[in-house]
Amino acid sequence: MDRLKQIESFVGVAVRGSLTAAAAVEGIAPAVVGRRIDALEERLGVKLLVRTTRRITLTHEGTAFLEDAQRLLSDLASAEASVSAGGLKASGHLRITAPAGFGRRHVAPLVPRFAAQHPEVSVSLNLSDRMVDLVNEGFDCAVRVGDLPDSSLISVRLADNRRLCVASPTYVAAHGMPAHPSDIVRHACLALSSEAGQTRGWAFTADGQVVHVRPAPRLDCSDGQVLHAWCLEGLGLAWRSWWEVEADVRAGRLVSVLDEFAAPPNGIYAVFPQRKHLPLRLSLWIDFIKATYGDAGYWRKAADPRS
Repeated sequence: MDRLKQIESFVGVAVRGSLTAAAAVEGIAPAVVGRRIDALEERLGVKLLVRTTRRITLTHEGTAFLEDAQRLLSDLASAEASVSAGGLKASGHLRITAPAGFGRRHVAPLVPRFAAQHPEVSVSLNLSDRMVDLVNEGFDCAVRVGDLPDSSLISVRLADNRRLCVASPTYVAAHGMPAHPSDIVRHACLALSSEAGQTRGWAFTADGQVVHVRPAPRLDCSDGQVLHAWCLEGLGLAWRSWWEVEADVRAGRLVSVLDEFAAPPNGIYAVFPQRKHLPLRLSLWIDFIKATYGDAGYWRKAADPRS
């Protein structure tokens, strides 16, 4: 308790600029504040404040310690509030971005549910298949599917994402099934355009190693939902996520090919700028979608809404 009081008094003096002002807020004598700071400096073995008759200034060590001390007191207040009557309420505005197809099916339906749980939080959802610059475009969080590029952003894995190569029965009847990933180059392929991502190509496992095949597409598009539709029409092979095509595969509208060469699943991630402290609204959003996607029943229901 004495150590906490010492830190509280130090922060009060550093912020208010005098022992008298800090003491008035705590309702104690200035001399008590002075003794606490003396004890803190002695315990730490450094000088935190330079005190004269006219002013108080922070030393270099004091400036560095102030930030950590303020964070400690803030975290303590948050912890106490979270278990007190009523708990801690999230508020403010949350800007989220997600890929268009995945976002329509698996992010957009969750936003109203999250907002209903946190009525003081407003949400903007951006759906785009381009790689959004979170920092420069002012987004709090992105939901991203697939391999992540190296960056300074922080990521939380939410669920596995299985990819597979699919075609319509009519396409297979007319052109046959590829027997090996290397056969893909001889088939009509439907691929995301280069500006939309998937720059490493389609991933498979061959001879115990992950290999990437970059087909020269017959048709390409920046919208994955269009590729899905083209595939259903029998226009070629497509490399899609299981969450997108599962219902069609189970219903026989699409067939999965090259299953014996399937690559290990990549991931579905929440990505956000590196920060020492996440706003509560963002932390709660990440926890919310992680809990949702971590429920196997969610994916079964999403694949077949009638279930």
